[in-house]
Amino acid sequence: MLDPTVQTLNPLDQAIVDQLQGGFPLLPAAFDHAAAPLGIRGETLIAQLDSLLARKVLTRFGPMFQIERMGGAFVLAALAVPEARFAEVTEQVNALPEVAHNYQRNHRLNMWCVLATAQPDGIARACARIEADTGLAVQAFPKLREYYVGMRFGVGGHAPVGVLDRAPDADTSPLTLDGDDTALVRACQAGLPRCPRPYQALGDLLGWSESQVIARLQALLEHGVIRRIGAVPNHYAIGYTANGMAVFDIDDADIDACGQRLGALPQVSHCYQRPRHLPDWPYNLFAMCHGSSHQSVLADVAELRRQLGRACRGHDVLFSTAILKKTGLRI
Repeated sequence: MLDPTVQTLNPLDQAIVDQLQGGFPLLPAAFDHAAAPLGIRGETLIAQLDSLLARKVLTRFGPMFQIERMGGAFVLAALAVPEARFAEVTEQVNALPEVAHNYQRNHRLNMWCVLATAQPDGIARACARIEADTGLAVQAFPKLREYYVGMRFGVGGHAPVGVLDRAPDADTSPLTLDGDDTALVRACQAGLPRCPRPYQALGDLLGWSESQVIARLQALLEHGVIRRIGAVPNHYAIGYTANGMAVFDIDDADIDACGQRLGALPQVSHCYQRPRHLPDWPYNLFAMCHGSSHQSVLADVAELRRQLGRACRGHDVLFSTAILKKTGLRI
């Protein structure tokens, strides 16, 4: 479980967190190149990254993958867990390697996890395994359409700075990855080596040259298999202590226009269409908002609601109260 405490960062740490969310160079001496704008040496940047990861200011550093492009699936799933069993169920759910993220939220559906599998049919098996292990029903909310993914945070709990990792209408159909692609993904899915020549280190592991690793990673970026390479902060640690999942009941005829409208707003870091689960869950548009307080997030959600106008028939906000698990893709 991640510590929700805001950490005090020195100016260099702040600059590193801000800069490396935006990308990391695909060049031989990558850390030297990334360090130059910060006015430091590559070895200093590596040491600072080691510290930020150890202190859990960053949750990971390396490539962020678009699993659907790889032929797999990402699905949001929710459970209604009795309070007396919450710790037990958390342990059971987190034990599954398919569970990439897991959050506690203030709702009857109080556990929300993200399942990631290398093949789409693995999602149904993972949901069935959770139900068998816990004895609780799993409600699955697959992504029907992605309107925006940005998720870049300025240090200090100000509004997220939206960085569109790919165009909303970019191709997300599966690509056929060859054996070398799969080997490279497996080699760096837990993060990039933190050494002066990270791509040479990957090459040594795979039996490739440094230039082959760089060229292959560049191709995966260009084809949308990798969204970006960089740092992922623990948003609690850098001041975003309020994490609100805003959900809206939108007429299906208006969903695309509404999703595109919300996805263009700076308050929104993610925006998706997901299925309803009637009669208990009428909401089909999901938008993530982050801020330094519940009040600031509620103000942002009120603006989102205003933007939707009559198209919105109802809404709710589910705040996270704990990060129970947060890892990257594993295949």
